[in-house]
This record gives sequence, structure tokens and C-alpha cells, in this order.
Amino acid sequence: MDRLRQRADFLAVANGARANAAAFVLQGRSRDDDGPVRIGFTVTKKNGNAPERNRIRRRLRELVKRLDVISMRPHHDYVLVGRRAALSRDFETMLDDLRSAMHRLDRQPSRTGDGSRKPN
Repeated sequence: MDRLRQRADFLAVANGARANAAAFVLQGRSRDDDGPVRIGFTVTKKNGNAPERNRIRRRLRELVKRLDVISMRPHHDYVLVGRRAALSRDFETMLDDLRSAMHRLDRQPSRTGDGSRKPN
């Protein structure tokens, strides 16, 4: 599992499917290459000061570490957008939320670059 680091990759995933949870938003998109699953994390400034944002990001990274790899589809990119609720939400509940969001994301049709939807 690799990390997303370039802005263009984050923007591409933002055009994909999304699933909302109390502590985060999960975005996902299929890629056309044979590379590994890639994950990105982002937390905006409106979620608090730097230590709070870093703590949200650390909690999201730990969620992904504890998630079974089978839940993630190969050749996909995922982005977890942290929300302020991630600071106070129970960790096991967040892990269940992530599993549920992955399941919902798999059932959604993908979006194309022009905003329309196409089947997976």
C-alpha cells in the first residue's frame, strides 16, 4: 500500500465516488494501471489548529493500518478527508465506520471526469 502525495492525484480521487461518515469522508477512484492501492489523508484548516489536525491525521492513518487489506480493491486510490469529530469519536466506532464506508464505496458507480457516472 502506497501513499498519495501529489495534488493531481488528490484532485483525481475527488472526482470519484465518496462515502460520508461522522469522523471522515472516504473518496475512492479506480486506476487504469497495475499499481498497488494508494491512500491519501487530508485535514483542512477549519478542523482546528496544527496539533489538532495532526492528531486527526494520525488517527486516520492508524485506522487504515488496522483495516484488513481485503476491504480495499486493487488498482484503486482512496483519500480520507478528516473531520473534527475524529478527535473525540471512539476508535473502534471509527474503524467500523471505515469498513462500512468501504463497502458503500464499492457499491457506488464511479464518476467520470465530466461529473457524469459510469458503471464500475
